[in-house]
Amino acid sequence: MSWRDFDALARLDGDEDMVRRLRRAERSRRKLLLHALMTEAAKAPESLGPLAPLDSVWELLARAEARSPRTVNRMLTNPYTGSWAGYTTRLLRNGIDGVGPLWMHLGHVHAIAAATAIQAELDFEITIPVWHGNAMLPALGMARLPATAPFSLATVRGEATRYLVSNAETAVRLPTPFGSDGPGWWGIRKLRSRVGAHRFSLRLDDVDPYRGLYEPIPPERLPAGDVARWQRLADEACRLIATHLPELAGTMPVGLNSLVPKPHVLFRNPSASTGEAFGSAVVALPTDGASLAATLIHEFQHIVLGGVLHLIDLYEPDPGERIYVPWRDDPRPLSGALQGVYAFFGVAAFWRALARADRASRRAAFEFAYWRGQSWRTLQSLRADATLTAAGRRFLDGIAERLGPWQDEAVPAGAGELAEAVARDHLAGWRTRHLRPDPAVVTKLAEAWRNGRPRPSAAVTATGLPPTPVPDGSWSRARTDLLRLTVDDAARSAFPDVRPRVPGATAADFAYARGHFAEAVECYRGELSASPDRPTSLVGLGLALAARGPHPAARALLHRPELVRAVHRQLRTTAPQPPTVERIAAWIGQLIPE
Repeated sequence: MSWRDFDALARLDGDEDMVRRLRRAERSRRKLLLHALMTEAAKAPESLGPLAPLDSVWELLARAEARSPRTVNRMLTNPYTGSWAGYTTRLLRNGIDGVGPLWMHLGHVHAIAAATAIQAELDFEITIPVWHGNAMLPALGMARLPATAPFSLATVRGEATRYLVSNAETAVRLPTPFGSDGPGWWGIRKLRSRVGAHRFSLRLDDVDPYRGLYEPIPPERLPAGDVARWQRLADEACRLIATHLPELAGTMPVGLNSLVPKPHVLFRNPSASTGEAFGSAVVALPTDGASLAATLIHEFQHIVLGGVLHLIDLYEPDPGERIYVPWRDDPRPLSGALQGVYAFFGVAAFWRALARADRASRRAAFEFAYWRGQSWRTLQSLRADATLTAAGRRFLDGIAERLGPWQDEAVPAGAGELAEAVARDHLAGWRTRHLRPDPAVVTKLAEAWRNGRPRPSAAVTATGLPPTPVPDGSWSRARTDLLRLTVDDAARSAFPDVRPRVPGATAADFAYARGHFAEAVECYRGELSASPDRPTSLVGLGLALAARGPHPAARALLHRPELVRAVHRQLRTTAPQPPTVERIAAWIGQLIPE
């Protein structure tokens, strides 16, 4: 990769050729990993259990490559070839079984060879592993065989386009095309969309055992109705991307070719990917095409950055969970924070394009305002990190070159204010749960309160301890869910009836989301009277007070909530008449600037 291409990818200016080269680099990496894995396994033939020696696998792959090099390349490009190779290499090096015996995982290479030979239309016969009756042929589908043992064998044989998968009990004939279902056969379905000159094709893989993020998982076959729903959402998502980000519509299909579908999660669009499975993402069924489009872009960004990281180091190893990021409730290492910045930079670009195309869309304006600000703040905190390499700083500078000017672009006042409120909410909640004030400072402040000092000491501004990944208390996202509903054009008309459908939402949260701030203050006071340690109520009171105007208690609860809670905890056990949390917050807030 040239520095010119490196900089272009950082700025979202990458083209199809750049992403194709990333994909080729991944294919080369997997080929090396496959060679190393098979070489190591050949040193211990007993590790293959009842399977044939690896010589037969080498021979079949070589025949397939001689007949049709592209079929071997496609199999190496299959995302789950990468995740299988990484997982199995770790098992072999550590001498452990993992999910199932080691021979099952090593034997998956026999299935890879069989699937490759089928696509090359070779005459062959080979034995492959079977897991609970499931015989996987990667990128093609899965034969369903009766089995009395959890781990067994099946034979794949055939010629030209006629192939069978069989065991002692039955035989399954592979249908044509392979993506279709047949008796005893689950094909891998595809989502296909076309928007003008742009074509999108995504495997909807619900059967490959190595499609999970961490370890093999069983098949989870989608009903036909869910597949149809995925297709409708994919059509809408692809239309939005092609219309509003046509350059990305050209590059994204090159780098993202497989989805692992998961069930819908209320008020969430969870997704994930791993660098070992370049080209794939695990995605929960979203509610609409815009949500799916944002998620696809988000995961495509992760995939691109994963490919870049296999070519160049952007940071030194440092697994310490120490950095605040607004898309997670726990501290993250620099590696995770950088991944998130790049992913949500892409998300901000999508919502920016939609907001510019439809000035009346409250949702697009809010999402743009929120993600541009959150990505920028996180990027700024990373740029000075000592673990970044020179290339890492250069990559962040490239992102900043594009993301920085977006901070000054006009958005409707309501959208900007709401985005800031949601950002303050999450940050204050994170501080409450993951920061621990210096115990000496807490004791000093509690003593000052008990002695009747009208103002706290300057210790209020003292730096606390490093963040801990162990949370102190639980956190509810219900308030954010309610706030997001206020900018959802489809849901806003039904908002008065929506609170019961938002898990965890309280009367205080609902009053705040509706803009009834005085009512929200009283309700949060009631929650804190019953449970003074509850992080969501502490921050909610700060938000509601701040919405009514400048207030020292609001400043303390939003900027130093961990200190307010710690001092109040100590006073609850040492003061003859413990004050309310709000009084302590107002006292501490005197020294916190506006």
